[in-house]
Amino acid sequence: MASKKGVRIIITLECTECRSNQNKRSHGVSRYTTKKNRRNTTGRLELKKFCTHCNKHTVHKEIK
Repeated sequence: MASKKGVRIIITLECTECRSNQNKRSHGVSRYTTKKNRRNTTGRLELKKFCTHCNKHTVHKEIK
């Protein structure tokens, strides 16, 4: 049987400041997983989330 792909897909959000800043407090990158509707949101998602490595709210972008 063929599997049916749904409209909602699981995406990963990654902190933009952790990825670009080499002189940060701790090693690692903050990542969140969420779902989005691929029909309504065709572009890449950007949300402000709390980064545990930066200790502040930063922009998290969809990576995959």
